[in-house]
Amino acid sequence: MRLLLVHPSALMYSEIFLRLEPLGLERVAGAARAAGHEVRVVDLQVLGPGRLRDEVRSFRPQALGISLNYLANVPEAIALAARVKREVPDCFVFLGGHSVSFIAEDVLEQADGAVDAVVRGEGEPAVGPLLEAVRDGGVEGVPGVVTASGRGPTPLMLHTIDAPLPARDLMRARRRYFIGELDPCASIEFTRGCPWDCSFCSAWTFYGRSYRKASPEAAARELAGIREPNVFIVDDVAFIRPEHGNAIAAEVERRRIRKRYYLETRSDVLLRHPEVFERWARLGLRYMFLGMEAIDAEGLDLYRKRVSPDENIRALETARRLGIEVAVNLIVDPAWDEERFRQVREFALAVPEIVHFTVMTPYPGTEIWHTESRRLTTRDYRLFDIQHAVVPTTLPLERFYEELVRTQAVINRKHLGLRTAFGAARVLTRNLLHGQTNFARMLWRFNRVYNPRRQLADHARPVRHELPLPQRLDVGDRRRLYVHTRDATQGAAPRRLPD
Repeated sequence: MRLLLVHPSALMYSEIFLRLEPLGLERVAGAARAAGHEVRVVDLQVLGPGRLRDEVRSFRPQALGISLNYLANVPEAIALAARVKREVPDCFVFLGGHSVSFIAEDVLEQADGAVDAVVRGEGEPAVGPLLEAVRDGGVEGVPGVVTASGRGPTPLMLHTIDAPLPARDLMRARRRYFIGELDPCASIEFTRGCPWDCSFCSAWTFYGRSYRKASPEAAARELAGIREPNVFIVDDVAFIRPEHGNAIAAEVERRRIRKRYYLETRSDVLLRHPEVFERWARLGLRYMFLGMEAIDAEGLDLYRKRVSPDENIRALETARRLGIEVAVNLIVDPAWDEERFRQVREFALAVPEIVHFTVMTPYPGTEIWHTESRRLTTRDYRLFDIQHAVVPTTLPLERFYEELVRTQAVINRKHLGLRTAFGAARVLTRNLLHGQTNFARMLWRFNRVYNPRRQLADHARPVRHELPLPQRLDVGDRRRLYVHTRDATQGAAPRRLPD
């Protein structure tokens, strides 16, 4: 079959700080191609809407798959589906991805016939059987697939993430992907899943607290095939198992692969295994993202981080000693007042690390979705992007955005002021000499993108599709939050932690 895969447009945060290649969509493309289908991909993060129109008219897809990892993209995805249906009425349209897996039936209903199915769970094991069923009939019986007739069997989970390989060759404008000064930047996955259970996160509920590792040989082989000089390791928590991180490092050393790396991890993981990160620093690890989330014990307990403020500070000191630059994330509680914003600004200015902010947002699939969703002030999908407040704010909403943007701007100036201008100029010059402009654009777009008037105005936009409220659920049994369940796997069961 002719399959066209689409990634929706970039969100607000991606307009400045990063724009990542759609690795999950590339892997689904690889799985479909391995099953004998003709596949094309359009990433609207880097390509204009005209490219999608031209592709639909020339390729005449028999199936269209739209990635919905981000809740804020739901209205756009429904609009894209309807547009393609008008152009190619017989095209089978399906949605898949992290966010839509938790609200599949609701989105199907809101699409009003423009979407034929939603794939819950991992896309790689589902896409081949789904396309076969589209051709031969019986879509309702495909594991993980939801149609107007109801849910099919439980979603299947890959036992090994060594395959399928991402179909990177199908991507156009690869030089548009970046993260900070790592421009251009590819992405790779060494592990999948997270054994922790933070209350604001849906990674562990999506994967049912499973945790899988790529084999060191496969990971290094894929890494060696990446053309870009920079690589983002997309694992939810990198190097949880030190022996795994060391085994991949050994393969990288043996193959003499030289890249610059960015990864995400936890403070306690860094403190337990600093030698692994030190080894990777020698291999090119330059940047690390630490989700600290809060600067006090009360906030850390609220989000169930299972880390202390002292551990977070010691982790920052460890990274400095290793020569790894750290970007810290803090969650902005809509309950903050001016004094709390002031305290956080003082912390952010007192440490040399980059500090990013995300607004506390109850997402479907998280525990706080079931505890906070009744307090929602809006159900506009487009505002669920961790940059807007969707529950009541202590400050008037306009004042809340003013304090948020003021705090972000102060920190932005800290890293792009006179003290660091020389370093930024050096990076900028290097990237421009290689024809890379993403980092340069990032430097100058902050005030245009992060603007309290813009954020406030977003709340006044007409709303066509609204996020559904959750069904009443006792989150005491956390397994009821899972998308993937214990026994539904391709091959042997993946490793799980006790519930």
